[in-house]
Amino acid sequence: MGYKNAAVFGGFSTFVIKCLNMIYDLAKRQMSEEDLGEIPRLNMLLKRYVDCDPKDRELIVQDVLKLAGKLSMPENGEMQSTSESGEMQSTPEKKAGTDGTAKKNQVAGAKKKTRAAVEIGSAPGKTQPGTKPDAGDLLELQFLKNVGPKRIRLLKKLGINSVRDLLYHFPRRYEDRSRLKKFYQIQDGEVETVTGRVIGCQDLKPRKGLHITKAAVNDGTSVGYAVWFNQPFIKKQIPPGTEILITGKADRKFGSIQITVTDFEIADQEDPVHTGRIVPVYPATEGLPAKTLRTIMKSAVDKYAIMQEEFLPPQLLAKYGFIGLPAALAQIHFPGVMDEIEAARHRLVFEELFLLQMGVGLLKVTKTAEKGIKHKKPGPLTKLFQDQIPFGLTGAQKRVLDEIVRDMEDEKPMNRLVQGDVGSGKTIIAAAALVKTVESGYQGAMMAPTEILASQHYQGLQELLEPLGVRLALLTGSLSRSEKAATLDDIKNGRVDIVVGTHAVIQEEIEFQRLGLAVTDEQHRFGVKQRAKLKEKGYNPDVLVMTATPIPRTLALTIYGDLDVSVIDELPPGRQPIKTHWTGRGMKSKVYKFIRDQVNLGRQVYYICPLVEESDKLEVQAAVELAEILQNRVFPDIKVGLMHGRLKQDEKDTVMRDFKNGELNILVATTVVEVGVNVPNATVIVIEDADRFGLAQLHQLRGRVGRGSFQSYCILVASPSTEEGKARMKIMQSTCDGFVIAEEDLKLRGPGEFFGTRQSGLPDLKIADLIKDVKTMQLAREEALKLLKSDPGLEKKEHLRLKEEISGRFLGTANYIKTS
Repeated sequence: MGYKNAAVFGGFSTFVIKCLNMIYDLAKRQMSEEDLGEIPRLNMLLKRYVDCDPKDRELIVQDVLKLAGKLSMPENGEMQSTSESGEMQSTPEKKAGTDGTAKKNQVAGAKKKTRAAVEIGSAPGKTQPGTKPDAGDLLELQFLKNVGPKRIRLLKKLGINSVRDLLYHFPRRYEDRSRLKKFYQIQDGEVETVTGRVIGCQDLKPRKGLHITKAAVNDGTSVGYAVWFNQPFIKKQIPPGTEILITGKADRKFGSIQITVTDFEIADQEDPVHTGRIVPVYPATEGLPAKTLRTIMKSAVDKYAIMQEEFLPPQLLAKYGFIGLPAALAQIHFPGVMDEIEAARHRLVFEELFLLQMGVGLLKVTKTAEKGIKHKKPGPLTKLFQDQIPFGLTGAQKRVLDEIVRDMEDEKPMNRLVQGDVGSGKTIIAAAALVKTVESGYQGAMMAPTEILASQHYQGLQELLEPLGVRLALLTGSLSRSEKAATLDDIKNGRVDIVVGTHAVIQEEIEFQRLGLAVTDEQHRFGVKQRAKLKEKGYNPDVLVMTATPIPRTLALTIYGDLDVSVIDELPPGRQPIKTHWTGRGMKSKVYKFIRDQVNLGRQVYYICPLVEESDKLEVQAAVELAEILQNRVFPDIKVGLMHGRLKQDEKDTVMRDFKNGELNILVATTVVEVGVNVPNATVIVIEDADRFGLAQLHQLRGRVGRGSFQSYCILVASPSTEEGKARMKIMQSTCDGFVIAEEDLKLRGPGEFFGTRQSGLPDLKIADLIKDVKTMQLAREEALKLLKSDPGLEKKEHLRLKEEISGRFLGTANYIKTS
């Protein structure tokens, strides 16, 4: 069917993966270690199938057939499965060929029951590392102990889609609960851990809505009390005689000792998880408490850490004294002593930065060897475009445009990142590059992260380019079926010169007649994978990526090593700097008066609600409450709108359209307005609890105003309690330069602003810190360059697992690596 992934409902690759899982379950007792090790490889190949184009899918199918042909069935021709009753059943099996050719292997008697897959990947505990590559990926999360459909959804919110992801979800800190004390030794007000026997337990209800469970615990020398609030189920879990470990805040009153329990565990377990040890504390999410996540993690680490195959070259392990991967994963999650954390972190930080540098290096090596499109010199269309631009370009814009033109006229494909602060004029530069590709006889594509931003770009380009005879089309997910079909036909047959859209532009059914330039705006909202997909729509088209996220120059060059970096570091004339004021929470009445004055002048206002970490639900609730207060109590005569992340796309579009058209005076919003909204009439942005935001994010939010000719204002409402919080407010008042702010942000907070979910300008590093680990980054870069010099395509046998890991970890580099 042309590798469309449509041969089976739900996807061909998904179907084959299910078959592989059944084979694994049926055959694991009889097949050799070598054969079993091939099944995870097959699984990994097929997981990539969905994200590849047809040519790469053909290669994957060939690889799958090759690997499948190597599998040999047990000599007796039978495989055993476990029946519902637990008895072993034999099923006849045709012996598969082992000559590498494709065979029609049939697994007879495979029953339709979900239990058949429960044991997938559960190899014996003593399996040596390296025998089953990526075995953690083979097991779906739902088959882990304590994980059901609801918890899978919650884990996915944390970016955990497989057991492998779980193993790489590292603790953010540790609590040392290994020092067990007697009640008489504990300090008042301190968090302490005690072990003892329950000698009695009672439930108390002093008032409505308050339930106290109080247990008397004998530690062998004295009696103290463990207290739980509003957990009535606890009493049944700890009948008298139960040995327990308790951790919590100690309180000495009237001669008795009481611990308000934060964690406890039945002490007869051989390996406690939550107390009596060094306890990991993980980034969690609403609905998935830290204790639950820790329990899930323990079962995953115990079973699958040992199955992770080493991929760092042996010479690096020896040279730097790194511990092996299975040991590092086990120790980073559940260390026996504090020193083990440092040893594990030492290895995992290097691993992460080394893989990053290898991935970037491979992209650079491959792109250098590629031949692309050689665009024509400027002609009449370019001159017409330049003549009709209503304003002169700044010196910085001219410099960057010259760099782009030089790249486009070279036969080597352009791969350029343009960094420009908010309002620096990146869009006009992109328009000039798109005109150049059209004049050279090619099509251009521009991809934006949201429909709002895509529509905004489309309207702007229409005004500039349609008078010149350039044909444009807008392609978003909200088009009707007939509109989409007509647009796709126009693109395929060359009746469209420039396509503007969301991620819809990289969908499989879209065919360009001759794509010459691919532009992505707000690059940090697209991964390498999406950029690679867009690029594959043509024969090595030029690629231009743009971002308003300020990233320090040195950091950008390190991270975006595969891209040439240009910086527009000058604002267009006529733009007035935004006046930024910091005011305390007690000055709200003055803020409200200022808002009313601006609205009376005909201006509009953004009002950003407080940031609520790790809870979309609470953040939405905060925004709704704030909008109601402003509309009903503060500004009953002014139209107030509301925008948050849980609105449907059409609802977001309606709200933004009303705000842009002036039908709303004040827009209350969460940080969903951070990127891509252009309302020139909006002159004020008020940010509540501004000290909760990082500098880079505050700067992005501030950039929503100052887009017209009117003086604009940013009001930071905050009463920070820390010196760092006060320093952030002062920096925001003192400069509007995004690059200065980025440097200061790195000094104050480290790279969290760039690596978090809210400000993902750089790859999502799990454990490395680019400030703290800058020496390791330099070391990793040196070693990566050295290795690539000796083996540019990583073709040597000892580097194949490393190559595989880079492809999997930084998905999107796979296509480049494969063809190198």
